[in-house]
Amino acid sequence: MASALKQFIPLFDRILISRAVAAKTSKGGIMLPESSVKKINEGVVVACGPGALDPDGDIIPVAVAVGDTVLLPEYGGMKLTLEEEDFILIRDSEILGKFVKVNSE
Repeated sequence: MASALKQFIPLFDRILISRAVAAKTSKGGIMLPESSVKKINEGVVVACGPGALDPDGDIIPVAVAVGDTVLLPEYGGMKLTLEEEDFILIRDSEILGKFVKVNSE
């Protein structure tokens, strides 16, 4: 997986995301049928482009970094398969939010 991802660099404000996988068993250990498992709208950023260009030609950096966990829209983006692993290529502006860890003191 790492060799293909190092060769793939998104352009402009596009971001490559690995979608989180839904649990296939319940907390009690019961196997869930595929029809009852919902699609998870969460993923981890794997690669980022440098950013979009403004009218003056300056780069507007993307709002996320590699390793961030983000909230994805239900529809949108482009599905890619690299080395038998599924990814989503999406624009920075289409990402709904970013999850951050809160320090509880």
